[in-house]
Amino acid sequence: MNMLASRGQLRASFIRWALFLVPLIVLLGFVAGQLGPGPESAWFQSLEKPSIFPEPKWFGIVWSILYVMIGFSVALVASAWGARGRTAALIAFALHFLLNLAWSPTFFGMQQMGAALVVIVLIVLTLLVVIALFWKVRRLAALLLLPYLAWVCFATLLNYEFLQLNPDADGGSSGEAVERVRIGN
Repeated sequence: MNMLASRGQLRASFIRWALFLVPLIVLLGFVAGQLGPGPESAWFQSLEKPSIFPEPKWFGIVWSILYVMIGFSVALVASAWGARGRTAALIAFALHFLLNLAWSPTFFGMQQMGAALVVIVLIVLTLLVVIALFWKVRRLAALLLLPYLAWVCFATLLNYEFLQLNPDADGGSSGEAVERVRIGN
């Protein structure tokens, strides 16, 4: 049975989804970021930082903005009742977002920079799929994810740089700071 919804009904559906999804996505992102010791740990503080590493305050600011944009993007797709590809797009997003939530515990909690690099590459690849699927449902939803894609690509480069600069610190499980001593040139 096909039913057309009025603009008011569509707007109300979007508002309901946004009121649910935006806080949920922000909360999940915050909780995932709190799992494990985080950037304040002695392990992370001991790492050599890449030259492109921004001031730490920017991560909280940028991620907060991105999670709000992601929430609105998903709400646009979720409220598109009857749209072809809606269910596939939402399932792809859920799988993608699980990867997103796994990165911080992998990098900071387990101190596995190599495994975190694999996770973040998968995040980029699945995000490209999500953007393509969202585009088919609601173009604005896909466009809202482009700043997120840019930031995740930057984060991928940062992860790679950290691994290159600190190969001996990958997989450290002691949680203790590592002192580097360079002999010779």
